[in-house]
Amino acid sequence: MRTLIIGAGIAGLATAALLAREGQDVTVLEQRTVIGGRAGSTSEGGFRFDTGPSWYLMPRAYENFYGLLGHEVENRLDLVDLDPGYAVFSEPLSAETTAQRVDVPAGEPAVRRLFESLEPGAGAALKTYLESARRAHDLAEQYFLYNTYAHPTNLAKRDLLRAVPALTGQLATTLSRHVETRFKHPILRQILGYPAVFLGTRPTAAPALYHLMSALDLDEPVRYPRGGFYSIVSDLHDLALEAGARIETGARVRAIGTRAWPAKGRPCSHPLRRLRNRPALPGLPSRYRASVTHLDYIDATGAERTLPADTIVSAADLHHTETALLPPDLQTYPESWWDRCQSGPGALLLLLGVRGELPQLPHHSLFFTRDWDANFSAIFDSPRRVPEPPSIYVCKPSATDADVAPPGCENLFVLVPLPAQTELGHGDAYTGTPASARLETLGDAVIQQIAHWSGIPDLASRIVVRRSIGPADFADQYNSWQGGMLGPSHTLRQSAFLRAGNASQRVQGLYYAGSSVAPGVGVPMCLISAELVLKHMQRDSSPGPLYPQYVQRALDRFVGGAA
Repeated sequence: MRTLIIGAGIAGLATAALLAREGQDVTVLEQRTVIGGRAGSTSEGGFRFDTGPSWYLMPRAYENFYGLLGHEVENRLDLVDLDPGYAVFSEPLSAETTAQRVDVPAGEPAVRRLFESLEPGAGAALKTYLESARRAHDLAEQYFLYNTYAHPTNLAKRDLLRAVPALTGQLATTLSRHVETRFKHPILRQILGYPAVFLGTRPTAAPALYHLMSALDLDEPVRYPRGGFYSIVSDLHDLALEAGARIETGARVRAIGTRAWPAKGRPCSHPLRRLRNRPALPGLPSRYRASVTHLDYIDATGAERTLPADTIVSAADLHHTETALLPPDLQTYPESWWDRCQSGPGALLLLLGVRGELPQLPHHSLFFTRDWDANFSAIFDSPRRVPEPPSIYVCKPSATDADVAPPGCENLFVLVPLPAQTELGHGDAYTGTPASARLETLGDAVIQQIAHWSGIPDLASRIVVRRSIGPADFADQYNSWQGGMLGPSHTLRQSAFLRAGNASQRVQGLYYAGSSVAPGVGVPMCLISAELVLKHMQRDSSPGPLYPQYVQRALDRFVGGAA
């Protein structure tokens, strides 16, 4: 089977590795000259910066993915436990004082002691909270994250049905309300609510079911892949090549070629036929109108080329794939569908090389404003605007990894959530031209804010490398819808089977992977989306991850053979 994959980001490389291992003839076309997509890397002045993900979450997703390829993740990635996992800096009460700093330690017992020290009774409340988070995470992993929803009856399982009352309550309320009814201290509320940002949304819009995220950064140690997240990109690249895939960079796809189906006799095998034309339920296939035949693209030399294909997987932004690469009558998710969607936030990314050490900052730091509801309102509500002051995330990988900065220097990756608006402008990391005046001014203010809150008054004067990435860069470099840094938000109506699915309902042989489709945003979700594509191709409607099933089947074959 000749399979073409659009995009060599995390999802594209992961899909290439899985499908090539299954024996398919796989070629990946990447429009940029480098691989990695949003999980990119750049170097300057002896500093090496990741330009995207920096927080290692959902370790079981990595274990499942690597298991499918016959590897153990610990043998491929050099993972380091962080302690503290991260620090929280709360907005100072005045211009003369620094922020209150709270270090979040590694492991549940230590975190419970921290909670108890800030609010009597919060330690016991956290124990109950995390028990619920673990149950929710296990259910999500077994029934929702790895589910193609091709057959909704696969949700009719006894343990899931027993959990329906609890799940219904968690879907009927918000993460913010769920936390506020259990904890009073503002910092504790923020520690439990901030994971909504990982989901491209805010605590007042995320369903309480997403409290499961706390089981990922409070229950177990936060980890870091030495070499940065680009080490994961490099390893996926190697895995794809080892499996036999080919990767061509500088290849800009212009159109997905199709062959029209006859007007009569279009197949529709799904029993819920009455729902077949409703893209709001993307797991349910519709009547195909065409099948894929080829991709038209422009190669690195500028020549127009065509490659034949039996199947095509787009790991590019879904909005771009649907509205730019397909004609209107073949779009499962036309522009009118996107009018009802909400984008995750945009961002200003600052890549800072700093002279001298910064002991005031651990590996991960979260700078939270007191009124972060106003922050989220500025980002998501109309009229959207830049928050003042913003909440900020700072990663200092040089705290753990000596290879990312010259000796005696520090590497800072700064993320400032903003509205997903391309008119905020470009940074200078990709274009080689000066950043927009608005982003430069905001960058100056952000550096000053970090310096003040963390007690580093000379931070600005010690910066020897400074580069920036803005919402317009996400749109230009990755065809990101509205210039968002992540993908569509994980609101209730944009989660699970209500999120865009991994298979076209109009074009046979066309599949989707990446952060803009199910199961959602983030590196682990992109790995899972690759597995969902494989499931669709194999017509596997089982709801859980494939790796444990493969292991069990292998054991059954071994036992049967021995017998």
